Amino acid sequence: MSELPDPRFILNRITSSEWVINDLRYPSDDPRHVVACVYEFAETEVEVTWLRDLPLATRYGTAFEVLEDVERMRDSSRAARPMFIPHRPPLLAT
Repeated sequence: MSELPDPRFILNRITSSEWVINDLRYPSDDPRHVVACVYEFAETEVEVTWLRDLPLATRYGTAFEVLEDVERMRDSSRAARPMFIPHRPPLLAT
């Protein structure tokens, strides 16, 4: 039986047209706890105000797409270890 790990990021609805994305790694009184504020811009579009320096879009179709992008960004940033690149002396010109 496999269990899903606890999510690190969650989407909390504040009003009928506003959400926040919280990072559960930090306590609620820590400023890093809130990652983004999401506002319904139109019926099929939301606008994001990022509270962290993330290279992500500011407009999405739904608030859930924003959460998926944050999770994808986190997963891709730790997908692989740095690769070792061997260093060799320069070739001699003949």
